Amino acid sequence: MKQKREFPAFRITKKGTAWVGSGHPWVYREEVTEAEPAENGALVDVISDKGRYLGTGFYSEKSRIAVRILSRNANDTFGDDFWRRRIRYALDYRKCVMGGDYSACRLIFGEADGFPGLTVDRFRDLLVTQVLSYGTECIREKLYGMLLECLREDGETIRGLYERNDVRIRALEGLSEGKGWYWREDESVLPVTEITENGILYEVDVENGQKTGFFLDQKYNRLSVSRISGGRRVLDCFTHTGSFALNAVKGGAEHVTAVDISASAIALARKNAERNGFLDRMDFLTADVFDLLPALIEKGGHPYDLIILDPPAFTKSRKTVGNAEKGYKEINLRAMRLLPRGGYLATASCSHFMPHELFEKMLKSASRDAGVELRQIEMRTQGPDHPILWNVPETDYLKFYLFQIV
Repeated sequence: MKQKREFPAFRITKKGTAWVGSGHPWVYREEVTEAEPAENGALVDVISDKGRYLGTGFYSEKSRIAVRILSRNANDTFGDDFWRRRIRYALDYRKCVMGGDYSACRLIFGEADGFPGLTVDRFRDLLVTQVLSYGTECIREKLYGMLLECLREDGETIRGLYERNDVRIRALEGLSEGKGWYWREDESVLPVTEITENGILYEVDVENGQKTGFFLDQKYNRLSVSRISGGRRVLDCFTHTGSFALNAVKGGAEHVTAVDISASAIALARKNAERNGFLDRMDFLTADVFDLLPALIEKGGHPYDLIILDPPAFTKSRKTVGNAEKGYKEINLRAMRLLPRGGYLATASCSHFMPHELFEKMLKSASRDAGVELRQIEMRTQGPDHPILWNVPETDYLKFYLFQIV
């Protein structure tokens, strides 16, 4: 790198150069061979093993990810115009791909939008944020201000911004945990709001709900289930807020049983069903799905024509992928055995560490052991407000399949 740069330089290995050169924005600490002094969260330049400029990003002194690259353009200056342009780009993208669903969607999806470690979800008049990068934490107030300003320019009404930084992973960046209001219009604004998704009303508790309050990524996968639910008896496993179950009812299901091991989740699912006037075609069961499915098989018969499996992530690291695969196979195998010929299975995994190839391998193995064949109807991923960058595998995490059992 011949020209003089204002940012400290971090030279990386040949292996690291190939990794970053492939388009991935993360520089792992073990790949750094030389580093000029830099403050935690500061901007640094990444240069190849031969001195070629590769990009500029946030430095983290504690994380295994030493640098998160923001830009590969040597002319970028990272002033307010740079960040405002990125925010505007992210918002305009959502308005395009989400259309009428823009009032309840993910506005910023971390690296996929050029904001390392930043998540911003919109639930009608509330924004919920989570920051998992030290560098982003340092400028978060500026980003929040710009985001609110851009939304107001678009005529959108936002009454509060709530931070959900109550996650252990922040400790890896040397950041403290916590949650609370960053800003709200006045004290009458509560951390609870109502959204409409696929024509169904939900109460969203951004303070106490899982993650940022509601899982937005399965929006259109739920709609796919709704389309095949007409006249069917449905079992929705791991129902959480009842979202798949409610979509099945709206799609014309004869009856839906919603199951979750959490009593509080079942209470919320029932509340959402009542809000939508669906209680007459639903019942709710607090049970462990791993116990329930074999008990239903033991009883005999085929009480359901559609089973939905949307479990929480069974693995959050590569070390436990083997155990996760066994767990996924167990519930899918039993669901296949429980369904009649001509029945339908919706099955998902939200773990990045369970790649598509391994998930499909598991499904093939389960179908062989169940003595059935799978006729694929659809294979889907997360909604377009959670965009996948092909050069960043971590952004591709959700697998969703619809099958008919034949």
